[in-house]
Amino acid sequence: MLKQRILSAIVMIAIVCAALFLFSPFYFTLALGVIVTAGVWEWTQFPRLKIVWRFVATSISLAVLFVWIFSQANYLNAGRVFADYAEPLLLVSVIWWFVALGLVVTYPKSAKIWGNSLILHIIFACVTLVPFLIAVAVLRLENYNMDSLHGIQLLLYVFILVWAADSGAYFAGRKFGKHKLAPKVSPGKTWQGVIGGLITSAVLSELFIYCVGDNFFFHGNTLSLTVLSIATVAVSVLGDLTESMFKRQSGIKDSSNLIPGHGGILDRIDSLTAATPFFAYFYFFWL
Repeated sequence: MLKQRILSAIVMIAIVCAALFLFSPFYFTLALGVIVTAGVWEWTQFPRLKIVWRFVATSISLAVLFVWIFSQANYLNAGRVFADYAEPLLLVSVIWWFVALGLVVTYPKSAKIWGNSLILHIIFACVTLVPFLIAVAVLRLENYNMDSLHGIQLLLYVFILVWAADSGAYFAGRKFGKHKLAPKVSPGKTWQGVIGGLITSAVLSELFIYCVGDNFFFHGNTLSLTVLSIATVAVSVLGDLTESMFKRQSGIKDSSNLIPGHGGILDRIDSLTAATPFFAYFYFFWL
């Protein structure tokens, strides 16, 4: 099992690096569309759709996404990312994660509202996955025409921030974890683990800003960027808990077996679907 996880991780890292460094903005966004489509396929398990309707829903999503991305091809290659509606859709994502917090905190009572509602599951999937695609593209293409690598560094900063905080939370939870964070949703998570993750993110953020300097970021200052980084990690925990809630309600352990040893696409990006749009919205439109 460990060997399988390591091999899968190596393959995933290679694919991510290829997409980041070798793909044009258009093809990078198309690759994101493939990931989002796989996420849609996995999401269709949550409302317990029959296999034929899962294929129908995923096919429709694929067609809509790719028509949308193809229509924006020239803008994307010019470094412009969905300029007319990036801000409102990222704001919708921020609002959604506040709603998701309420659903998680009140689970399983909240499941009486959304558990068997196909319409709500469709809405939840849209406000989770579409802003994620936009946020990743916006971060990747920041200042693209002046420095094609700048956005890669910014995007990796957000990803590594979340991944490092997740590791910090894991070790802090194992060492000090006593008080359950959300026992009805994810019994393994503790408040001590979350605090460990937040401390890790604060330290990493300060180190990164110190090493690269304030000039790397086109928005904000050291204090505001550190606060945003810590808040982003806090929201990433909510992304993890929300997917766990949906899986628990559907009676499944992993979203799929698409990634051997790691589960599914949603299992790998659940934290990022919350963290990336949150960071992008406040970084670009508030700082």
